Amino acid sequence: MNEEAFAVIRASSGKTAAGRLLLGAGVLAILAPAIAGCEAGAGAPTLEYHPAAPGVETTFNGIEISDAFVLGAPSGSTLPSGSSASLFLSLYNHGSADALESATAPGTASSITLTNAPVSLPTADPVSLMGPQPQAVLENLTAPITAGGSIPVTLTFQHAGSITLQVPVEPQSYYWSTYSAPASPTASPTTTTSPTTTTSPSPATSPSPTASTTP
Repeated sequence: MNEEAFAVIRASSGKTAAGRLLLGAGVLAILAPAIAGCEAGAGAPTLEYHPAAPGVETTFNGIEISDAFVLGAPSGSTLPSGSSASLFLSLYNHGSADALESATAPGTASSITLTNAPVSLPTADPVSLMGPQPQAVLENLTAPITAGGSIPVTLTFQHAGSITLQVPVEPQSYYWSTYSAPASPTASPTTTTSPTTTTSPSPATSPSPTASTTP
């Protein structure tokens, strides 16, 4: 240990508690810019959005609903009216066998399409509607949706009944960048028919008369 460091230790040992606190505060003030510099830059964690949870969670009449969210457009964009949006969620049935019969989003989408509806919910058996391709799709949005908000989604079960959740809309970025949007409808190919050329029949040719030879 060099003499300067020893002098600082020796000097601080005789200080009062208040003095030692002030000394500690001074050291932190000196170190703070250096620590902050380690976090600087375009990829700094403080500049990124870190979600607290992937989606809404609740338990309704023995059915646990978790990670429910609607996938919106990439950050800074909006899904326009008339487009579709993916709905993701997981289900776990703690009670007797049930089924998810339908889902609706009143005021947001004309309908919600469920793959293989009704979705069977056996007892104590997790059911994931998380993808990779969306198994629940909001069809024909009646209003634009933007990430950061939420929309009401009603889930109707065969025995448990219906529940309406305020489901968050998340951007297709950050944590949700790997989730898939609904497939775009494929336009049917248009077949062009060439006009038919009508050929008029050739006029009949009358046979030439045969010359008679007089013996």
